[in-house]
Amino acid sequence: MNEITEQQSVIRVRERLALLGATGEVRRLDDSARTAKEAADALGIEVGQIASSLIFLADGAPVLVMASGGHRVDPLLVAKVLDVELITKASADDVRQATGYAIGGVAPVGHPQQLPTVVDVALAQYDVVWAAGGHPHYVFPTSYDELLRITGGEAAEVGA
Repeated sequence: MNEITEQQSVIRVRERLALLGATGEVRRLDDSARTAKEAADALGIEVGQIASSLIFLADGAPVLVMASGGHRVDPLLVAKVLDVELITKASADDVRQATGYAIGGVAPVGHPQQLPTVVDVALAQYDVVWAAGGHPHYVFPTSYDELLRITGGEAAEVGA
């Protein structure tokens, strides 16, 4: 991905957050935040405070799961919440097509179309959670309630 595309994806996130009335500012990290552990280390916080944007296919259609960085998503739990038969991992191409972002920088907002979203209830224990800002070096702070609101997500247990 070139620098122009990177900047455009971050600008898209900033604009969408502003439209949604989100309070946190997108910020650049010196180190990559491609994984929840990298993001937590860069921010000096618990890995559970990272709201990882994960794309799965629910009976073939993309869905967004906002999982606590400390959790491994259980596809059976997500299938039950979404009332679908099968949850499978999305490929890098599926992720890019569904969200417009590359893996490691998938923001919870600013997708080409609204995705069905499930938000991990484990994130509710934190006053502040952090999500990707459209690129692996960009993140933004939010709250659990705000994350539910800006994604239109459904609160649920997604794993352990």
